[in-house]
Amino acid sequence: MLPITKSMPKEMLPVGTKPVIHYVVEEAIKAGIDDILIITGKGKRAIEDYFDRNFELEYYLRERGKERELKLVREISEMVDIYYVRQKKPLGLGDAILHAEKHVNGEPFAVLLGDDIIMSERPGIGQLVEVYDRFKAPVLGVETVEWADVEKYGIVDVENIENGLYLVRDLVEKPKKEEAPSNVAIVGRYVLTPEVFDALREVKPDKRGEIQLTDALRILVKGGASMYARIIEGRRYDVGTPEGWLKANMELGRVFGLVG
Repeated sequence: MLPITKSMPKEMLPVGTKPVIHYVVEEAIKAGIDDILIITGKGKRAIEDYFDRNFELEYYLRERGKERELKLVREISEMVDIYYVRQKKPLGLGDAILHAEKHVNGEPFAVLLGDDIIMSERPGIGQLVEVYDRFKAPVLGVETVEWADVEKYGIVDVENIENGLYLVRDLVEKPKKEEAPSNVAIVGRYVLTPEVFDALREVKPDKRGEIQLTDALRILVKGGASMYARIIEGRRYDVGTPEGWLKANMELGRVFGLVG
């Protein structure tokens, strides 16, 4: 998404009238999650500012009688309790999750990537929570992708349990098409248990120096832990790519009446 993300976090890119991160936080809230930790990094202060109060703006809107706009900006800062931890180096998703260990305090927790929007009748992460409540084991959000695209995702080797629900037998990060065990791809939503933190500490950084969450999940599965994958019912937009961001604006723009 360069050059725009040189000065703006991709999570703050607008889709319709809201930034991407707003949709992600709303999804968590609709699923009953009321305690959110956002792992940020260098150049992402705009995320914190967005969810904070802006008294000067509120005063300006109140003085000019813009009650609708005032209500909107106040609601953003009152949505939910949000905390922040900064990832000092870009060492991958696994490292980012390690920064949450103290915050989750030994409890199961949800992970939502900040550049995926999922529009659905039932919150995407809530669908995974339902599976966790049933099996008390980690759950991965997945979808089937084109075989030509498997090298863009973490891919799972699965055993079908019932329609849209699988038992995970193995995982591999961004395999070549001919080496992929399936075309069932992990799509940025997880419900995890605290055991993942010890597994993450075992993971060796990849050739880019990043700690991959997929590798830690594989350690758990190979160690005998149960893990499930659930196809998320809904429409996913990968707004971390120009194509996905444009598609989200066009399709959601029509839904919200912003595009004819």
